[in-house]
Amino acid sequence: MNTIQPTRRALILGAASGLAAGAAGGALGPTGAAAHASASPAPDKRRGDRRVHQTYRPAYHLSVPDNWKNDPQRPVYLDGEYLYYYLYNADYLAGGPGTAWRLTTTRDHVSFADQGVAIPKNTNPNGDCWSGCLVVDHANTAGYGAGAVIALVTQAPAGKQAQYLWYSTDRGRTFQAGGTDPVLPNPGEHDFRDPKVIWDDARSRWFMANAEGHRIGFYASDDLHRWERVGEFVRDDIGLLECPDIFPMRAGDGSDHWILGTSANGKGRGLPATYAYWTGGFDGAGFVPDEAEPQWLDWGYDFYGAVTYPHHRADGTEDSAIRHALGWANFWDYPHNAPSMATDGYNGDDMIVRDVRLERGDDGTYYLASQPTAALSDHVTRTHRLGDVSVDGTRDLDVTARAYEISCDLVWDPANRPGNIGFELCRAPGGGRHVAAGAYLDGGFVFVNRRPTFNPAGGESQTPVDRTAGRLRFRALVDHASVEVFVGDGRIVHSHRVFPLAGDNHIRLFSSGGVATFEDLTVRELEVS
Repeated sequence: MNTIQPTRRALILGAASGLAAGAAGGALGPTGAAAHASASPAPDKRRGDRRVHQTYRPAYHLSVPDNWKNDPQRPVYLDGEYLYYYLYNADYLAGGPGTAWRLTTTRDHVSFADQGVAIPKNTNPNGDCWSGCLVVDHANTAGYGAGAVIALVTQAPAGKQAQYLWYSTDRGRTFQAGGTDPVLPNPGEHDFRDPKVIWDDARSRWFMANAEGHRIGFYASDDLHRWERVGEFVRDDIGLLECPDIFPMRAGDGSDHWILGTSANGKGRGLPATYAYWTGGFDGAGFVPDEAEPQWLDWGYDFYGAVTYPHHRADGTEDSAIRHALGWANFWDYPHNAPSMATDGYNGDDMIVRDVRLERGDDGTYYLASQPTAALSDHVTRTHRLGDVSVDGTRDLDVTARAYEISCDLVWDPANRPGNIGFELCRAPGGGRHVAAGAYLDGGFVFVNRRPTFNPAGGESQTPVDRTAGRLRFRALVDHASVEVFVGDGRIVHSHRVFPLAGDNHIRLFSSGGVATFEDLTVRELEVS
């Protein structure tokens, strides 16, 4: 994916300051009326004798060390750790264009160690490197040695996108170009990028999915150098298709399936602009979906350019029943409007890595269910077990925190249900500012409402809820600049960037028009040391 870059530093910091000022406004939506204020957050604010530092650097999500990040590249597993590369621009705050590939490593999908730039930008005449993918060439099919790490990368000399091969013989720490000619030349398409390569074990060859406007092109290769077009998948009603993904999974019932995914923009049809996917069948040349309509891995506003990658057991073998997913915590409608540029000198976070499973619904449809990755529990610093809490109106918790997980079962009487139940997260001490999340039973939907902690685009995301069920599993991750809500078994997730002030660390429960119980209510404070 291309990277839109600002033209000067003043523009960046001006936009960030304006957004931070907007964060001081009141909350809108189904939980209350607006209460606007004009104060913008200063780098430090005093609340009594306690000094509170305004930072948007997350406590337990990955963030770029400085300047800019955008697209994740699918992590690969090597020597007991996952190599995760992302697009990075060291010149962002100075207004310089272009992206490099920066490497970070992890063993638990939560704690990451920065390893620096692996492919500097503008290394060769083909220009900087955009998105692509990596594979470990265990069988030396490409000729750079068994175990070489191969990157298939989009570059665009003279504005013409094509796919180029880079390789690493030092376990992925640095890369060299495998020549200056493309391994997949552009046949004349305006959009021709984001290759995703897998090993097709059934046919003993490599397979590539490539984003080409409103289609995903399919290609096959024996050696990663020469590619033959073998098919395509076309979809013209969910915007430009980017960052494709294809992989097999074993469902919870033991059946095997293929999944085709892509980052897409369905806002014109009232759908998300995140990661769309289809379950279906794959024959090495084409993909046939089970259903025409896509499903969505996320219904929020900030889970774009997402990638999935295999889970590995302790002995290094892949577990086909579980996969990991991570997404860029941003979107191209407002990529540069982040107050973290002014407060912390960077713009670029990811949402939490998820553990993803394939499940069969009651109607026979297979779907992906997400939960925060299991190792997140190893980073709990304090646990507040509040038990079963009944609410008729509002109740403020004694717990205050900025980085935490809150979970419970929302329980109500379907015959005498309340109209609206949920949480005010990131709540200002005196009220007004907050992020609302819960179930608007009168309207029949689950929602996350971030207005006005983030503007100018997107206020409330919604997904249907069964108001007659009487119970709904709710789990939310709150960090300094994000809120992610996992509903039920995780088939529905809402991920949002939010920018509360440093002192907006309170939590309120609400149930309007009747009693609701927040069953087994638990708050776990989180931090990666």
